[in-house]
Amino acid sequence: MSTERAGRTVWARGLRTPLREFLRTETGSAAVLLVATLVALAWANLVPSAYEALWRTPLTIDLGGAALSQDLRGWVNSGLMTFYFFVVGLEARREFDMGELRERRRAALPVLAGIGGMAVPVAIYLVINAGLPSAYGWGVAMSTDTAFALGMLALAGSRLPDRLRVFMLTVTVVDDIVALVVIVTVYSGHVAVPPLLTALGIFALVLVVRALGVRRGLVYVLLGVAAWTALFVSGVDPLITGLAMGLLTYAYPAARTDLERASGLFRLFREQPTPELERSVRAGLASAISPNERLQRLYHPWTSYLIVPLFALCNAGIEVTGELLGRAVTSPVTIGVLLGYVLGKPVGITGTAWLVTRLSGGRLRPPVGWAAVLCGGTIAGIGFTVSLLVATIALRGPQLEEAKVGVLAAALCASTLTWLLSRATTLLPKPLRIRALLGTSESIVDLVAPVDPRRDHVRGPQDAPVTLVEYGDFECPYCGQAEPVVRDLLAGFGDLRYVWRHLPLNDVHPRAQLAAEAAEAAAAQGAFWPMHDRLLAHQDDLRPRDLVGHAEALGLDVERFRRDLQEHVGTARIAEDVDTADLSGVSGTPTFFVNGRRHQGAYDITTLSRAVRLARARAVIDPR
Repeated sequence: MSTERAGRTVWARGLRTPLREFLRTETGSAAVLLVATLVALAWANLVPSAYEALWRTPLTIDLGGAALSQDLRGWVNSGLMTFYFFVVGLEARREFDMGELRERRRAALPVLAGIGGMAVPVAIYLVINAGLPSAYGWGVAMSTDTAFALGMLALAGSRLPDRLRVFMLTVTVVDDIVALVVIVTVYSGHVAVPPLLTALGIFALVLVVRALGVRRGLVYVLLGVAAWTALFVSGVDPLITGLAMGLLTYAYPAARTDLERASGLFRLFREQPTPELERSVRAGLASAISPNERLQRLYHPWTSYLIVPLFALCNAGIEVTGELLGRAVTSPVTIGVLLGYVLGKPVGITGTAWLVTRLSGGRLRPPVGWAAVLCGGTIAGIGFTVSLLVATIALRGPQLEEAKVGVLAAALCASTLTWLLSRATTLLPKPLRIRALLGTSESIVDLVAPVDPRRDHVRGPQDAPVTLVEYGDFECPYCGQAEPVVRDLLAGFGDLRYVWRHLPLNDVHPRAQLAAEAAEAAAAQGAFWPMHDRLLAHQDDLRPRDLVGHAEALGLDVERFRRDLQEHVGTARIAEDVDTADLSGVSGTPTFFVNGRRHQGAYDITTLSRAVRLARARAVIDPR
C-alpha cells in the first residue's frame, strides 16, 4: 500500500478531529443549503399558492388538553431550529474547553470582532431606515451564515490559511449567540411571567442534575423539552433552550486512562460475551469520549443536511417579479440589508480587530494576517439562516419580501468580493503575501515539554526552523505507515528537525514497551535511529529473541544489549515521554506536533508537507 493511499484512507477516516469534522460538515452542507434555496425560489415562483399553503398549514400538539399550536413554518423556525442552536452551543463550548479559546486571552479579539461585525451592519441599516417602521427589522442585517461562510472558505481553499477557518468559526459562533439573545429579548412578543419562571426553574434543575454527575441523555432531553415548552408558552422565543443546553455540555480530549479502561472492558467482553459486559463496554467507550463530541457527531449532520436546508426551503421562497425588483432597488430595507452585509461586515470585523490590536499594544492580534482578516470580513457578509429567521419574525408583507431580496443579493455580492480579494492576494510578492495571510501572532503551544536536544532523540539539523515531534509506538501499524512519510519529509526538507518520543500503548500492543526499551538499549550504544528504523520495518518481530536478533544485525554489543533489556534500563526514560504525552493531551499514536502545535488531520506526505511549509513560512516572518 502506498503512503499516499494509506494517508487518504485509514488515517483520513480514523483521525479526524472535532473541529475538522465541524468544518467538513458545514462546508459540505453549504451545497445542500444552496440547492434548498434554489428549490424554494423555483417553487415559490412556479406555484406560489401551493408554496404558501403548505407552510401555513396549522399543526397542533395536544397532550391531555394542553395544546401547542402554530403553523408548519413556525414549527420549523422555533422547533427544529432549536437543534441548530444546540449545535452552535456545543461548538462554542468545545472552542472554550479545547480549541483556540482555551487561552481566554485569545478569546477577546474574535469575540469583539464578532460583536463589531454585528454592530456596524446594524448601524448602517438603522441610518438608512431612520424614522421608518422598517427600522424595527434591524436584526435582519446582523448575523452571518456559518454554513455558507465556511463553504466559501472551502472554495477559496489553498489561497487562505487554515487558521482563518478557526478565527471565522469563533466569530460566527459569537454572531449566532448574540443574534439569538437579540431574538429572545427584542423580537419576542408579550411575556407571561409564570411560565417564564417555570422555564428558569427547569434550567436551574438542569444545573443541579449536571452537578450531581448524571450522564443519562434521556434526563436532559426531558428537561430540555420541558424548558422549551415553558418558554414557548411564556412568549419568549424557545430557541434559547438549544443554545443553553449546548453551552452546558463539557468537551475534553480522550484520556489515555479512559481508553485503557475501555480496552480492558473489551477484553473481558471478548472472553465472556454476555449482555452485562456488552453494556459495560458501551458505557466505557462512551465515557472515554466527551459528551460534547458525541452529541456533535450525532446532531450536527442532521442540522446541517436536513434542518437548516428545510428552514431555507420554507423561508427563502419569494415570488420574484418585476414589481418586486423595482421596489427592492429603492427599498430602504433591501439597501440597508445589502450595504449592512457587504460593507458593514468587513468594516466591523476588520476595523474592530485592528482597533483591539492597537489598543492592546499588539498583545492581542488576529491569528492570521490582515489580508486574511479582510477576506474573513467579506465572507461574513453572507447572511442567510438567522437573517431570514429574524426577517420572518420582525417584518411582514412587502417589507419581508424586500428583506429576503437583500439577504440573497448580499450573499451573492459577498461571495464574489471574497473570491476577488483572495485572488488579488495571490498576486502580491511572496514575502508580502506570506505576511498578509499568516500574520505574526504567536501560535498556541500544545506541546507541554519543549524539545531538549540533550535528552530527546533528534534527527536533522539542530538549528532547523521547523521541528516535527512524533509520539509513537513501535508496534502501532499506523506508526509503521507514518515512518516512510517522515523519511520522505526529511529528504525533501533539509531544514526540518524530527524528534521521536515513546508512547507504548501497552493495553493494545503487548510488545510495545519492550520494543521501546530495546530502542533505548540501542541508544546507549549510539544506535537509536538504526534500531528505530529496524523496529518499525519489522513490527511483527518484536519478541525478546527478535529484539536480540535486531541488535546482532546492527552490530551492537549483544551481551550489553541483552543485559540492558533484562534490567529494563530504559524504563525511566520511556516513562518520562509518557508523562509528557499525558500533559500534552496525547492518547493515541502516531500524534505529531509541528513547532509545538498539534497537527490535526491525516499524516500523508501531502498534508504533512503543507504543515511543514506553513510552519517554516511563519518561522521566517516571526523567528521567535
